[in-house]
This record gives sequence, C-alpha cells and structure tokens, in this order.
Amino acid sequence: FDINVYDSSVALCKLLYYVSYTFTKLPPTALILASIDRLLLSSQNVNIRLYSSKRLAYFSLSITTAFWVVFYIHTLIEVNIVQLYPSVFICYYASSGFYPEFMTVFSLVVNISFSVTLVILSLMAFKNARQLRSVPRQQRHQFRTMNKKDFQLLRCLYALDIVYISLTLFAAISNVYQASTQGEIHTPLRSAIENFLGGIAAFSYHIPFCISFFVFLFVSKAFRQETKHIMYKMCGKDQMGMHEQGNVQLHDRRDNKDLNIVINVVSTV
Repeated sequence: FDINVYDSSVALCKLLYYVSYTFTKLPPTALILASIDRLLLSSQNVNIRLYSSKRLAYFSLSITTAFWVVFYIHTLIEVNIVQLYPSVFICYYASSGFYPEFMTVFSLVVNISFSVTLVILSLMAFKNARQLRSVPRQQRHQFRTMNKKDFQLLRCLYALDIVYISLTLFAAISNVYQASTQGEIHTPLRSAIENFLGGIAAFSYHIPFCISFFVFLFVSKAFRQETKHIMYKMCGKDQMGMHEQGNVQLHDRRDNKDLNIVINVVSTV
C-alpha cells in the first residue's frame, strides 16, 4: 500500500532522523581516531608513542560519541511530518528557512573537513612509516614499536581512507551543486539528470559504512587467513585436519608414483 510507518508517526519520524544523523558521523570519526592512533604509534619520538594506548582510544571515542549524540538533539525538535500535497505527508524538516540551509552547509563543511583531515593524517603516517623503514635494521629496535600487524593495519587504514574520501567527495560536490542551483529553473531533462546523479551520490555516500570488511579482506593477508579459519570453525571443519589430510594424500600420490617407477625399472631389467 506504499505506507511508511515513520511518515505517520511523529515519534518514529524524529527518532529515525536523529539516529540516522548521529550514526552517519560515528564511522568517519572512528576512522579519524584510528588514523591518529596509527600516526602516534608510527612516530620515532618515544614520548609521542606513549599516547597510543587503549585507554586514550576508549576515552576519545567516548567523548566524540557523546558529542554527536548531544549535537544532533536539534533534529528531534525540527524534524516533523510535513504535508507536501493534499493527503501526501512525509517525514522531513521544513524545506524553507534557516534550518535546511544550516543542515546543508553544516553537512558539507563536516564532510569536507573529514576528508581533508584523513588526507593529512594519511600523508603524515605514510611519512612516518617510510622513515621507520629507512632506519638501518640494527637501529630499528631503538625507534620502532610497530610490528607486522601494525603495518598491515596501517595499510588497511590507507585503503579505508581512500575509499571514504573518494566516495564522500562525490556526494559533497553533488550537495554543492544542488545548493548553488536551487533557485534556478530546471528543464525536465536537467531535473531527471540531476535526480539520477543525486541518487548515485547518495548511494556512494553510504558505501563506506558497509565496506570495511571487504577492504580488510582484499588488503590484509592475515585478515583473510583469520576469516578463513573462522569460516571453517563455523562450518564444523578442522582446518589443520584438512591440511594434514591433504598432505597425507600428497605423500600417498608421491609414494605411488615412486613405486610405479620402481616397477617399470624392474620390468625393464
């Protein structure tokens, strides 16, 4: 019947927008905090490396989460069920006035700030990693506390940063274009093209929130092995037993091959 519950319930309407806005800011915030942690850990300064700790990470994540939870309380006030046409109601905020302009500008500034921050942190961490690798092997124990897993995680963060920046940048450009051409008269063809590109931009904006697993699976060999181990465990199969069974079969084939060679030699003699 094309009936949306949140278009008929004010409480669900407000809660939907509040949760959506809040949770869309948490993943990029966590990504920035993780990049900062890798930057601190990759530093050659011992005093700076001390700030890379679980306690500081939990504290920073709690503070930033509380900030976004409190900041978006205004959506519970402004968002409501709005009548577009007779008998047509949608869950949205007022399409005119200060609030929609504020939300558009704020979202644009935040997304660009996130992207620029990730670029800066990635470049600085990459610079630190190159400096660590350039240190002679005999002196590395004096500077580095990063192990192989730390470098793999740093590589995964690079990939996540690239994915987030490239996909959200397209959405930011689309928002700028829509805001700058809002007062212009559009032809039906132009409106159709803009709606199509706007849909692609909205789709691309939500991709980084669900692609972390696939990025780790593609970039990290250790993550692939651990995932494979978990899948075998969930299916009730012993991965080590399967490897041992495969090795036994391989040895049997080799023994049979050697036996056939001996038989052929004896027959020839």
